[in-house]
Amino acid sequence: MDFAAWLAGETTGLRPLELFVRLAIAATFGALVGFDRQRRNKPAGLRTHTLVSLAAALFTLITFELYFELTKESSTRADPIRIIEAVTSGVAFLAAGAIIRGRGTVHGLTTGANMWLAGAIGVACGAGLYTLAVFGVLFSIVIITLLRIIERKYIDAARSKPPRKDSKK
Repeated sequence: MDFAAWLAGETTGLRPLELFVRLAIAATFGALVGFDRQRRNKPAGLRTHTLVSLAAALFTLITFELYFELTKESSTRADPIRIIEAVTSGVAFLAAGAIIRGRGTVHGLTTGANMWLAGAIGVACGAGLYTLAVFGVLFSIVIITLLRIIERKYIDAARSKPPRKDSKK
C-alpha cells in the first residue's frame, strides 16, 4: 500500500487523521464517564468504560468504511444502522453482566447504565457527532455526581434513621 495514498485517505472513506481523532475522542470521553466508577472502586471502572466507548466508536467507523466501500463502485444498498444496533445489544449484554443480584438486593445497575452510556458516547464519536458526545459526557457527570449527593443527603439519610417511637402505645 502506498503510504501517501493511505495518509491522504484514498484507501478509506474518511482520512486517517479523522479516524484517529474520532477514536481518541471516544476513548477520552469513555474514560471521563468511567472515572467516577473507578474512583469509587466499582467493578466496571475507567478501563472498562474507555474500552466500551472505543469499541463502539470503532464499530461505528467500521460501519462507515464498509458503507463507503460497498457504495463506491456499485449501486449496492447498505444499511449501516444494523451495526449500531449490534453495538447497542453487545454493550447491553456487558452492562447486564455488571448487575449482581443477591440476598434480595440488586447491585450494579448504575455501573451497567454507565457502560451503556459509554457505548452510546463511543457510537456518537465514531459517527463524528462530537456535540452529542460532549453533551452525553456532561449530562453523565452531572447526573452521577449531583444525584449521588442528593441520594446521600436525603435518601440514604432517611433510610438510616431509626423508626420514630410512638409515645402513644
